[in-house]
Amino acid sequence: MGFVDKIVGFIHSTQVLQQVKEVDPAGLFTNPWFMVPFICLIGYMLYKQDFREIIVIFILIGVWIASGTEYMATLIVDDEIQLAKVLPVVFGSACILGLVIYLYFGKSD
Repeated sequence: MGFVDKIVGFIHSTQVLQQVKEVDPAGLFTNPWFMVPFICLIGYMLYKQDFREIIVIFILIGVWIASGTEYMATLIVDDEIQLAKVLPVVFGSACILGLVIYLYFGKSD
């Protein structure tokens, strides 16, 4: 357990979770220090015809951007879950998970 405690302590000391929460998507996607390697990565994946990974990357970016919307901020009000708002998120998450499972296990190349 000492190894895991050291990793958790390191994550807390560097405040990685807080930094991820405070990222500005508009600023990130206009920053050339991020965009040049990102475009090179996508270009390399297109060259290798690795469309599954490209789809997963775009799903992760979409989920990350969607998690910062006002809708997601209002899922919990006064320490109570708003069931009418959570159900579409759960359904959408299940659809995305089904798509990822299909991409990796459902079809063969």
